[in-house]
Amino acid sequence: MAIKEAILQENLGKEVRCLVCERKCVIPEDKTGFCKTRKNIKGKIYTLVYGEISSLNANPIEKKPLYHFFPGSKALTVGTWGCNFTCPWCQNYEISKFPEKIGQGIYLSPEKFIELVKIYNCQGTSISFNEPTLLLEYSIDVFKLAKFYGYYNTYVTNGYMTEQALNLLIEAGLDGMNIDIKGNKEVVAHYCGVDVEKIWRNAKIAKKKGVWVEITTLVIPGINDSEDILRGIAKRIKNELGKDTPWHINRYFPAYKFEWEVYIPPTPIKTLEKARNLGKEEGLEYVYCGNVPGHPFENTYCPECNFLLIRRYALKLIEYNLSFNKECPNCKRKIPIINTIRSKQ
Repeated sequence: MAIKEAILQENLGKEVRCLVCERKCVIPEDKTGFCKTRKNIKGKIYTLVYGEISSLNANPIEKKPLYHFFPGSKALTVGTWGCNFTCPWCQNYEISKFPEKIGQGIYLSPEKFIELVKIYNCQGTSISFNEPTLLLEYSIDVFKLAKFYGYYNTYVTNGYMTEQALNLLIEAGLDGMNIDIKGNKEVVAHYCGVDVEKIWRNAKIAKKKGVWVEITTLVIPGINDSEDILRGIAKRIKNELGKDTPWHINRYFPAYKFEWEVYIPPTPIKTLEKARNLGKEEGLEYVYCGNVPGHPFENTYCPECNFLLIRRYALKLIEYNLSFNKECPNCKRKIPIINTIRSKQ
């Protein structure tokens, strides 16, 4: 078990408030918070998962998914155990829903992680698989080292960190984020147990501070697939993050409680296509259908002339047609593609 004192906490006497995520758990001595990865030990909160890795893989950046950020590159990706959400459909439940596995991972120091980035011929890092905010202290140490060696840093997150935590990540060198928007206020409160407004707030903060942001919605039949919900998400992306913010509409497959307890079948592809059309109707320029290998809507098209700019298959880049200046070769429309490391502000 990798134990290290947490960097964001508030002493309340015998109890301590965790300030890593917006649950802001008040933790009595010898107890853990909601996510089970942080424990009050003698009046101080310690992370129990610093450098404890449950999963490691060199992934295409498209798998995050980040489609407009260093296309064709690879990110060495790690995760730990646990989560701060209660989603009954979790697609990575084997690591996120079994905190009792804490201590069963491998320890990977930030220095060794960065060595592996080079060994696996990756261009950056990604903290993902489970909720990366639980690896806050580790992320910060990894990001600082990565920036020193010229690598990019990304997060695949539910976006429920505190403002303090988000700012620390950005200061350490966070370059890109994919943030889950799982539904409207009612869906997210009921199924995830949190306030979706905090997630939108963080998306706006990150965007304002120069982090590249893409949004993902896992579309689940009967849960968040109504036109009102999907159109509402599209409107907010356009109005609050900008019409050039990519929106990934991903296909759900039965998992966790939605496989074991109440079976909900996979998302029909027609539902994804309808959602994509809604996003385009609302003015979003880049809307993608995910988890459907070979679907034409996993490609990037010019919003001006519909020229095929980037072809993908199964989350891999197959064809790249943009000019050196990141323009559409057909109509010269400038396309938002990030492939330079963001300097610190």
